Amino acid sequence: MTRVAFISDHASPLSAAGGIDSGGQNIYVAQIAAHLAQLGCEVDVFTRRDSETLAEIVEWRPGVRVIHVPAGPASFVRKEELLRVMPDFAAWVGAFARRHGAYDLAHANFFLSGLVAQELKRTFGTPFVVTFHALGRVRQLHQGDADQFPRERPALEDSIIREADAVIAECPQDYSDLTRLYRADPQRIVVIPCGFDKSEFWPITKPFSRRALALPPEEPLLLNVGRLVPRKGLDNAIRGLALLVRRHGVGAKLLIVGGNSDLPDPALTPEIGRLQALAREEGVGNHVVFTGRRSREFLKLYYSAADIFVTTPWYEPFGITPLESMACGTPVIGSDVGGIRYSVAHGSTGWLVPPDDPAVLAERAAQMYRDPAMRKAMGRSAIRRVHAQFTWRKVARSIASLYGDVLAGNATRPERIAEAA
Repeated sequence: MTRVAFISDHASPLSAAGGIDSGGQNIYVAQIAAHLAQLGCEVDVFTRRDSETLAEIVEWRPGVRVIHVPAGPASFVRKEELLRVMPDFAAWVGAFARRHGAYDLAHANFFLSGLVAQELKRTFGTPFVVTFHALGRVRQLHQGDADQFPRERPALEDSIIREADAVIAECPQDYSDLTRLYRADPQRIVVIPCGFDKSEFWPITKPFSRRALALPPEEPLLLNVGRLVPRKGLDNAIRGLALLVRRHGVGAKLLIVGGNSDLPDPALTPEIGRLQALAREEGVGNHVVFTGRRSREFLKLYYSAADIFVTTPWYEPFGITPLESMACGTPVIGSDVGGIRYSVAHGSTGWLVPPDDPAVLAERAAQMYRDPAMRKAMGRSAIRRVHAQFTWRKVARSIASLYGDVLAGNATRPERIAEAA
């Protein structure tokens, strides 16, 4: 039985997705850890203790423990400010491994966790795999001076890539970024995508889902779900909505699910206030509705209630929400970038559009409203696609296979790209 140290410095599987520093990585960590355990691994997830109320060890799932590491204050700290506590984090994990037995393999999530995996390898000889989830040089290209991570992040990522036994890229664009911007060895990169949970997301009839959410039964409805930060490109979605209303005569609403609180509070989620002001400027203030954060068990209702899921980030390492939407039979209009380019089949399960071209977004949405049969066909294709290629079980099997290769000392091969698909 393989003992895995699954390191996720800031993204706990116990945290609800969609809040402060909570999102796709939390879901990835939770799902992969649980599915690896089902495949026979023993998984300890190491994440930073950010509350006084958290027990050191939580028996979370059969075969999965969540270990809360006391590094820095037992309160929320932005991930941009966590680098300073990572030496303490790594030392504590090393001491834990000495007390409880060394691990067969470590899997680091995010560059900060990679620093911990490096120390485990240097101290115990533990091989490690890393999934970056986002890359510093890519972030700097898109955000420039707005990027608040330490300047040394790319150099630290270079070091982690050199020492890692394997690097998981989440999509072909991620693979390209690793080889082009980091000169990573292609022989040690494997492309394994993210996934969706079949037990969480499935189609619900639109009349039922709209009644359950108290939404008008016939109103055209666009949806976005996720973290509310500028790089997610909701400016583009709101401007596209304004053109859809004015130019194409579709009186749609845009429902935005997410934020740092259950009620939409601009004081707690400043992006809400900024986007509300933009919607008023565009003349669609009454067409944009913020719900606040929602528990994951309710998300399938929102996905099923919507006609179209819209996600137009500037860049996206992968993007799990388009998969969840497609699993519920709702087609996607998404940015032609990163993982969205990989998961959304253009013209079959939705449309790919430029990340900052509201006119194209509006035209594609109008086209889907003009042709309801096409929209329904795209929804059916979306369900088939995600079940065939993007379940967490398939993803976990590919990761477990990679673990086996690493432990056997076998080099990875470029032709293993998209093995999970």
